[in-house]
Amino acid sequence: MLLVVALLLSVLLKTFFVQMFFVPSESMEPLFVEDDRILVQKISYWRGEVERGDVVVFEDPGGWLGPQAALGPVQKALSTIGLYPSGGHLVKRVIAVGGDRVRCCDSRGRVTVNGVPLDERPYLKPGMSPSDRTFDIRVPQERLWVMGDNRGNSEDSRFHGQLRGRGTISVEDVVGKVWAVVWPLDRFERVGHPETFDRRALVDSGSGAGR
Repeated sequence: MLLVVALLLSVLLKTFFVQMFFVPSESMEPLFVEDDRILVQKISYWRGEVERGDVVVFEDPGGWLGPQAALGPVQKALSTIGLYPSGGHLVKRVIAVGGDRVRCCDSRGRVTVNGVPLDERPYLKPGMSPSDRTFDIRVPQERLWVMGDNRGNSEDSRFHGQLRGRGTISVEDVVGKVWAVVWPLDRFERVGHPETFDRRALVDSGSGAGR
């Protein structure tokens, strides 16, 4: 009975509050490294909206990941409580939201949102340029433009322009916002919000662009 109650509580927490995920690749280095366990909280988006700069886990919108191997019964049970990678999810940073115009690159090689250049040095992997691909897109409403912090090893929105939404993802596919790295313990770290996305000019420009 105790085991059943514990399992039900775990499923309840995973469904509505928090969920643990494995980091499957190097696409978010240096923030996350492969096989990190990250804790994703869902409460922030109950009434609020996904914001620029948030690091989010989202379901594969279709065509981003290759075929996923089927899980066995034991693997499915462990996945339910966050102890086995379930697959079918990605983790990226939100660069632009619905109504924004996101471009790369300006004369100094920077990504711009609504004409405002982003200082991405605090989170980009050292030595990485903002992007080795050019793009210019107005993000549709209720969709997001996402990119990995390790730009040279991240198949993000830039690589899926041929799909629905031109590389953007639906806000409905977002599972939640990453709160912290929780395992290994020596890598425990809260995930903060970069100051570059708090600039008033960026917010004001975005409000105008969404009209």
